[in-house]
Amino acid sequence: MIKLMQRRLFTGTALALGLSATLSAWVPAASAQTVADIKKKGELTIGMLVDFPPYGTMNSSNQPDGYDADVARLMAKDLGVKLNLLPVTGPNRIPFLLTNKVDLLVASLAVTPERAKQVQFSKPYAAASIVLYGDKKANIKAAADLKGKRVGVARASTQDVALTAVAPEGTEIRRFDDDASAMQALMSGQVDAIGCSTTVAAQIDKRAPANTYENKFLLRQQVMAVAMRPGQAELLKTVDDFVARNTANGELNKLYRKWLETDLPKMQ
Repeated sequence: MIKLMQRRLFTGTALALGLSATLSAWVPAASAQTVADIKKKGELTIGMLVDFPPYGTMNSSNQPDGYDADVARLMAKDLGVKLNLLPVTGPNRIPFLLTNKVDLLVASLAVTPERAKQVQFSKPYAAASIVLYGDKKANIKAAADLKGKRVGVARASTQDVALTAVAPEGTEIRRFDDDASAMQALMSGQVDAIGCSTTVAAQIDKRAPANTYENKFLLRQQVMAVAMRPGQAELLKTVDDFVARNTANGELNKLYRKWLETDLPKMQ
């Protein structure tokens, strides 16, 4: 009886391990990629946000556009390949990169220690300020004032991390799929304030009646970089050279001024 039970246990375990191995075969594995691989393919697939104007948006032809899109176009031109821009969201942009759905991310991805454990970052190509932005009537001057308040953020974003770090117990943090949803929640009165970039705040100012909202306090100053899969030393050097060269020759500043109407901030 004992031998029969042991045999059944062994058989069941072997089947389970076999099934696990079979399922694992269906999971895409992140892999290293060289510049030669990209040139041979003749196409560079770049993931970018399209809900984060003016960095990422959709134009009148329903095509990805914005500062990030222009940077991606300049990069593809530099490499001499066709560009394929693939819209991503805040939560899925890193998974898309790690599962080989895109070659690179030019997706307003802020450089953080947590993300640097998952992806490899280039030199910064842009910067942004993250603020707590809300109704002027809401008495919010510092993080301590968030207790009892409803605050919205885009899920898995830099502002989500920054807000979560400073919000006191009793803050009702509502997480949305993207900045556009958080923006709508603020304008419809579902939340008292949102964590967002100053560029998103400027978009709200254009849509809302004058003197409705204001910047409450700074959550974080962030720099944004191109992201790639770990272990791609040659690709990293190529992207770093691209950023350094186009910063020095003024091309990135030209694009930044086009979309943000100010000079590209000085970045390390």
